[in-house]
Amino acid sequence: MDAPAAARPARRECRICWYVYDPALGDPVWQVEPGTPFEALPAHWSCPNCAAEQSQFLAVDDD
Repeated sequence: MDAPAAARPARRECRICWYVYDPALGDPVWQVEPGTPFEALPAHWSCPNCAAEQSQFLAVDDD
């Protein structure tokens, strides 16, 4: 059974290239383990598609 949306860490979308960081998947490019929330990403992490900084990511509304 899936966790309620409020209990799942939010996905974030790059506003430059629209890449979506999904905490459930992590990021194999940056070797980020699945289950890592966006807020716990290392400071040097950037978008694996366009290298945008973390500040360029917006929360995705899954409703």
